[in-house]
Amino acid sequence: MNQMILSNLIHRPVRSLISIIAVAVEVILILLIVGLFTGMLESSKDRTRSLGDVMVRPPGSSMIIGMSSAPVSQKYGDLVKRQPHVVAVTPAFWQLGTQNSIDVIWGIDLPSFQAVAGPFVYTAGGPFSSADSILVDDVYASSNHVGVGSHVSLFNHDFTISGVVQSGKGGRRFLPIATMQDLLGAQVKASVFFVKAESPSYADAVVNEVKHIQGMQNWSVLTMREWLSLMTPESLPGFSTAIHIAIGVAVVIGFIVIFQAMYAAVMERTREIGILKSLGADKAYIVNLVLRETVLLAVFGILLGIALSYAARVVIQSRVATIPILLTPGWDVRATLIAVCGAILGALYPAFKAARKDPIDALAYE
Repeated sequence: MNQMILSNLIHRPVRSLISIIAVAVEVILILLIVGLFTGMLESSKDRTRSLGDVMVRPPGSSMIIGMSSAPVSQKYGDLVKRQPHVVAVTPAFWQLGTQNSIDVIWGIDLPSFQAVAGPFVYTAGGPFSSADSILVDDVYASSNHVGVGSHVSLFNHDFTISGVVQSGKGGRRFLPIATMQDLLGAQVKASVFFVKAESPSYADAVVNEVKHIQGMQNWSVLTMREWLSLMTPESLPGFSTAIHIAIGVAVVIGFIVIFQAMYAAVMERTREIGILKSLGADKAYIVNLVLRETVLLAVFGILLGIALSYAARVVIQSRVATIPILLTPGWDVRATLIAVCGAILGALYPAFKAARKDPIDALAYE
């Protein structure tokens, strides 16, 4: 049977190749889309880990960084700083930037930011030199081929890069918070406050203290550990839905192409099926033959899809380093199972149609 299956695939190379490519496309769609979503999430988490021990956000703020702008007065940070176990507080102003690349622009007060997150490590240049200067991280600099002295346009305003810092402290582009507030008409406003406690063990105590501040009882106050644990696909609204939609589209593509290919193959092999049945092949044998051929096509397609997905990640990140794509063995296995199941479902009807053919009619078929 295996020799017969291989002969069938080799005898019709174009159809076999199209089926393999269709399964590969299905796998690529799943791995790259899921990898992009999870990569962005993990990148955001990794760059926020070092920003103190507690995150304080106004009521109604989005869990996703950058989805809330500057809704509250920066003066709330002074109230938080007065609490017994607080060492430092820094405000941050988040604004989604779409010029040149899509990312979250951070407005920061440099001294207090470094008091909470630790000093920036400069790979070139130094701190803000003027109200019109900007800091960028090394990933953004290498991806966009810019350096100290280069100009960056944001919010219809030109900024000059004064320093390139090592990535890992929140954003990829940083502006002086006062400049950002003035440009966006949000003077003395902030999106979030990051708090450094006397030690990480006091984080829960700081959360309790902040929640008892008059006027801040309804604020979202989380330890950084709690916030990181909540940043999962299951916890974020719409995240899992988007992944499931992408997977559904990929499965439909694979299903339709496999169905068409195997249906056409069954129709072309009507006489062959008649000969097999006249020689004693039962329905189970015919179904097994068609399904095994489908699984073999799916296996070749899966291997090709996984290989192309990893190659595509290398190419994409070499051109745009700010786009993180996370490919994991776990999703390789899931994509494999999804592709195989989709291919088998697409081949079931053609397989049973072949098995039901009358051998006399099949032998007479031209």
